[in-house]
Amino acid sequence: MSLDLQLILLLFLRMAIAAAFVVSASAITERSGPVIGALVATLPVSAGPSYVFLALDHDAAFIAQGALSSLPVNAATIFMGLTYVVLAQRRSLLVSCGSAVAVWIVLASIIKQFDWSLTAGLAVNLIAFGICIPLLAGYRHVKMPLVTRRWYDIPMRAALVATLVAIVVSTSGWVGPRISGIIALYPVVFSSMMVILHPRIGGPPTAAVLANSAWGLLGFGMAIAVLHVGAANFGSAIGLSLALTTCIVWNLTLWWNGRRKKR
Repeated sequence: MSLDLQLILLLFLRMAIAAAFVVSASAITERSGPVIGALVATLPVSAGPSYVFLALDHDAAFIAQGALSSLPVNAATIFMGLTYVVLAQRRSLLVSCGSAVAVWIVLASIIKQFDWSLTAGLAVNLIAFGICIPLLAGYRHVKMPLVTRRWYDIPMRAALVATLVAIVVSTSGWVGPRISGIIALYPVVFSSMMVILHPRIGGPPTAAVLANSAWGLLGFGMAIAVLHVGAANFGSAIGLSLALTTCIVWNLTLWWNGRRKKR
């Protein structure tokens, strides 16, 4: 087998693994309602596989540097979510989703122009979430209609994540850690939720899922910071493991706190 064919097969294998992650997360989301669905959506379903495969191809310094670029992009994602949530109350999918994606692209383009430190990235996240979480609070509680799965739902989500992984892995060598870190954080799961759920159940219920994701997304930002510190000091494997643990513990804490308040 030629080297080129081996590389192509390896890329497809990585895409398949990433797709399997999003299929599993999608199944859990559809059976659990907006709150649990939001917590699952803010786990590293797309960014996680991207970073794992980057770690297989690059050293720990590359991963640590990429995480520094990913950290402020997490702030761009919450502004993307806020844009969609507000517009989706009365506007069409095209207007709501298109505007939200445009906001993310503009903010990511601005972020790309700077060399970020850990302190600056954390500060941007604190400011962004301090603004967005109170604004999203009023949109969280909406009665969810029954969601009927279409045959193309999960394949489409899986294809989006697999494509993202392919782009990140195949371009990382020449775009460098900064751009790789930005691309890896593109919110594939949020985008697919908008596209799939909005036409089916309407804007406000779909917006409720994203509004409930705000606190989980804050924990995801903390996990990115942990990834940077862990990779820089202990290597990629430990950094990735600590970041995943941070996401899981944070979301479980949110889930437990939500159940406690209902009692």
